Amino acid sequence: MFIGLIWWDGLMCSRLAAVWGVMGVCALLMFAVMRLMTHVIAMWSMPLSTLQWVLMTTFLVFMLYTEGYRGFQKSFSPRVVARAQYLSQHSNPVWIVFAPLFCMSYFAAPKQRIVVSIVLTLAIVSLVVGMRYIPQPWRGMIDLGVVCGLSWGMLSLLYCSWQAVSGKLTADPQVQ
Repeated sequence: MFIGLIWWDGLMCSRLAAVWGVMGVCALLMFAVMRLMTHVIAMWSMPLSTLQWVLMTTFLVFMLYTEGYRGFQKSFSPRVVARAQYLSQHSNPVWIVFAPLFCMSYFAAPKQRIVVSIVLTLAIVSLVVGMRYIPQPWRGMIDLGVVCGLSWGMLSLLYCSWQAVSGKLTADPQVQ
């Protein structure tokens, strides 16, 4: 009965679903950052050669641009928040329960978007598994770039959320 009361309180439940969707995605990103930080911290305790500093800096800039700016800020974050906005206006029980997955376009999206989301996730999981075999300080150097890119992603999600609340977000939610 309690669930029915919450479900029928449309506006409040829909807004909570949107918040759950965005915060769930942020929590996933934060979990990844926290796990990777141990390798970054371990890397800082090692002496790095000039070549390693150059490679680390180059990779860091590369990750900030490709993952942080192009991946998150220009594509993923606006879409996640737009889908959260859509969820707040067109929610159903399944979408609410799985709001983070809905916001990340794992379902109720055009087929191509779902395929891209799944393939990208599988590629990331494969890279994570492969990274286990890379020794320090190289692993820490790579993880530093990933941590910075993911952190940029979390900040861009929060910024896009603020834009949505202030009515300035114009992203396509790509819902089907």
